[in-house]
Amino acid sequence: MGSLDLSLSGLAQFKARYLPDIGLGFQNLLLHKLRSLLTMLGMIFGVAAVIAMLSIGAGARQQAMAFIEQLGVRNLIVEAHEATSWQDLQEVRKTSPGLTMRDYRVITATASDVVESTPRKRFSPTKLLPKPQGDLPMIYGIEPNYQKIAGLRIVSGRFFDDQESQSATPVAVLGEAARAALFSQDDPIGKYIKVNEQWLHVIGVVGPQMSSGGAIEGVASQDLNNLIYVPLSTATLRLEDTRSGWKDDIDGIYLQLASASDSPTVAEMVRGVLNLSHHGRPDFSILVPAELLAEQKRTQRVFNLVMVAIASISLLVGGIGIMNIMLANILERTREIGVRRAIGARRSDVVRQFLVEAVLISFVGGMLGIALGMSMSKTIALLAGWSTVTSVSSIVLSFAFSVSVGLIFGLYPAMKAAKLDPVEAIRYE
Repeated sequence: MGSLDLSLSGLAQFKARYLPDIGLGFQNLLLHKLRSLLTMLGMIFGVAAVIAMLSIGAGARQQAMAFIEQLGVRNLIVEAHEATSWQDLQEVRKTSPGLTMRDYRVITATASDVVESTPRKRFSPTKLLPKPQGDLPMIYGIEPNYQKIAGLRIVSGRFFDDQESQSATPVAVLGEAARAALFSQDDPIGKYIKVNEQWLHVIGVVGPQMSSGGAIEGVASQDLNNLIYVPLSTATLRLEDTRSGWKDDIDGIYLQLASASDSPTVAEMVRGVLNLSHHGRPDFSILVPAELLAEQKRTQRVFNLVMVAIASISLLVGGIGIMNIMLANILERTREIGVRRAIGARRSDVVRQFLVEAVLISFVGGMLGIALGMSMSKTIALLAGWSTVTSVSSIVLSFAFSVSVGLIFGLYPAMKAAKLDPVEAIRYE
């Protein structure tokens, strides 16, 4: 009962002290509507800028991190830097044989932490039937366990198995965009496509995947939905690649590790093996999604700090506006302050009155800024096609900073008002 009495007593004191000042503050704001609105503009645009910038940054980083997680935090990917001309190939071949199946066998035999692995052979077909609408899909020759490594989700049919891979069976699994480009709305399962001079039996369709769009450093831009998956043996034995004479034996190696913590160690081991077999030629790259994910998280934290710092300038300008208008209020209400002091108001009462008014300006401005910031975020997402994420933390952060600015910049005018001499204030014209 004692604690309940204390809480009720505290609530009663709050009502007695602050409610009259809050009511008087709202009256003064409404008395000068235009001036109050202009004073709030700094708060409104400052809060809106913080929310909009953070939502844009969070949306972009969320997409990037989702793509990296799609790559697999336990995976490690080796990509060949293939020559683009015969002259470049001749220069590279003087020292390096390129990425080969021998590299793949040495790596898988050396790395004890690898639980799944597959080489990859990819190329763009010269001819494709049915004729696709849009860009030609890319051919991916891989082993069946690529489905597990890449986390592919089969939405129709099935993926090819080990037996089909060993016998170079002419089967194909389509990515979502490849399915739409080749068969539109028709069901492709059981139908045939012709890649170069080879007919392939469509046995499955992979669900939609995210693509990097080139936004992540070290990850090539590629539409992962516009792919045709075939067994590696089918790609190398049945499908003619017109550039096979000057391409690497394979162009990619996928490794899935027992733990993401093993990634740096295995990556260094793989780099050492390839440097030895390629004689130090940098014609390959090693992609470690776990390290990319950690780097993206660090970048996001730095980005958020920078964006908040930039947008906070608007809030500081708004705080200066609040201080300016409160100082003007003191001049207008000097006689009122003198009367209040003459009838018994203490300095703390005057300080509280002006501080409440300053906080009310920043409070209302912050609320309007939240509404404007969320609207800006949604408008940008619709017009620019960007992904935006408005988080509760960004709203709370910007609003708390807004109210704090009002409190800090309202303190000096409140102290100045409280120090006025009552007699001189009453006589003020």
